[in-house]
Order: sequence, then C-alpha cells, then structure tokens
Amino acid sequence: MNRTKGYIFTNKEHSLYGIMATILGVLSCATLGSAVYLSYLNGGESSARYGTAALLAVIFMLVGVSLGVWSTTEKEKFKLFTVLGIMINVLAFGMLSLILFAGAYVD
Repeated sequence: MNRTKGYIFTNKEHSLYGIMATILGVLSCATLGSAVYLSYLNGGESSARYGTAALLAVIFMLVGVSLGVWSTTEKEKFKLFTVLGIMINVLAFGMLSLILFAGAYVD
C-alpha cells in the first residue's frame, strides 16, 4: 500500500471580518505603543493627542473584537485570522489596562 500524499482541494476562504479584526488589532497596538513612546520622549508629560490616540485605540479594539466574534459564526471559513484578530485585540486591551493601572498607582 504505497500511497502518495496528494493535495486536498477546498473552497474555503479566510473570513473578511477576521482579516479586518486582525488589522484593527494591529492598529490599536501600534496606536497605543506610539502614544506611550511619544509620551516617554516628552519626559512623561502627556498631551490631549495621546489621550485621543488611546480613545481611538479603544474604538479600534471594540470594533475588532466585535468583528472577530462575528466572524466565528461564519460557516466554511478558515479561523486563522478570526482567532488572531481576537487575540491581538485582547492583547491591546491588556496593554491599555496596564497603562491605566500604571498611571493611577505609580508615582
């Protein structure tokens, strides 16, 4: 029984909502990271721009998580970008939580 390995063809595609959730997660992490870095370069002084960037990142996170959860309900789609998008958005939420915790309790 010498069976050769063949290709398995499928018509599955990646979910567009999952891809968008991943993109929004990367954008929210980049936005938070740049706000923290620019605040560090400014000597720890934050401006309204950095707060606006954090608010924009929160909007990206909420939309990204909702798109990721929405894309889990789609049938016959790959789940790579769906799971990756949810994980990156949760990671960005954790980053924001650490930033807020450090700002409230660290002198």
